[in-house]
Amino acid sequence: MNSTVFLSASLEDYLEAIFHIVKEKQAARAKDIAERLKVKGASVTGALRSLAEKKLINYAPYDIITLTSEGRKIAEEIVRRHEVLKEFFLNVLALEEEEAEECACKVEHVISPAALEKLVCFLQFIEVCPRGGKKWIRGFWYQCEHGQTMDNCEHCVELCLEELRDKNKKMKGGKGMVIPLTALKPNSKGRIVKIKGRGEANKRIVDMGITPGALVEVERVAPLGDPIEVKIKGYHLSLRKEEASNIDVELQI
Repeated sequence: MNSTVFLSASLEDYLEAIFHIVKEKQAARAKDIAERLKVKGASVTGALRSLAEKKLINYAPYDIITLTSEGRKIAEEIVRRHEVLKEFFLNVLALEEEEAEECACKVEHVISPAALEKLVCFLQFIEVCPRGGKKWIRGFWYQCEHGQTMDNCEHCVELCLEELRDKNKKMKGGKGMVIPLTALKPNSKGRIVKIKGRGEANKRIVDMGITPGALVEVERVAPLGDPIEVKIKGYHLSLRKEEASNIDVELQI
């Protein structure tokens, strides 16, 4: 987050709410924010004035509310923190949806940037590491419910090695495993192996955090194939088809 702008936890919640409302409706109104955060109108007015003074929103009484470029940048980072944390609580720690949402709301205000980046790396690591993945996580869930046991560890490692060998055979023997990002279907994941192109187009891609080695997931493809919405390092990005065609990925089986 921009270190020159200090926001309290409350103001971060307001900025996050405005971001989501604007995304849904193109603009927000005070009553929309009050309903979303379940607060009174007077509280909303005070928060909006504070955000406007910090030049994070465009606001005037009784008018629509939009984000400034700086406000959008900070809001996107807040949303990213929230979604990364919720994913961890929900998909790794197996908390219920409501509890995962509540925990993410609390922790997002205090987690450091360094800790968040480590968490993003961890989430990606357990997805691609042969010892990780959903089976490994389910083993953790089992331990939480039944206590620690090492009785099946050796068998588990053997199965893991077998699966890794099978995967490597498919990777070596199958053609087209390295494909352009445009060929990935929604809900599919790939590891970036190469970014083609030069100049401003390449710079924009790298500036968005799209670098070799990163894990990318295609979330949605527009009806005509442009744009392509992806998730990478906790960020939700929209790529033009031309940009995505210059990114080669290794399909994650």
